[in-house]
Amino acid sequence: MITVNPLEVEGMFFTAITVELPKTNLLMISNEIGYIMCGALDVDLLNDKLKDRNVIAARAVGVKTIDELLHAPLQKVTDASKTYGWEVGMIGKDALIKIS
Repeated sequence: MITVNPLEVEGMFFTAITVELPKTNLLMISNEIGYIMCGALDVDLLNDKLKDRNVIAARAVGVKTIDELLHAPLQKVTDASKTYGWEVGMIGKDALIKIS
C-alpha cells in the first residue's frame, strides 16, 4: 500500500509518503526543493553519478514511521543540501524547515 498525506511542520507544508513493502516501509517527506528519506536512500549515488542534478536530500536510518523520520538525526546528506545548511546529525524536522 502507498499512503500520501499532506504534512504540516511549523506552518510549512510537505508531502509525506509511506510505501509498505514486505518486512519494511519506505518513508519520504518532501516539498518542491528537497526531501528526507529512510535508510533506503542512496546518498552516494546522488553525490557521485547524479551530481549534476544537485539533489537536495538526506537519509535517516532506523526509522519506521513518518513521525520517527521527522525526529531522527540525519545520518547522511547530499553535497547539494549543504547549501541549505543541512548537516549530518541534525533532526529531520529542522532540515525540512530550512527548505520551506
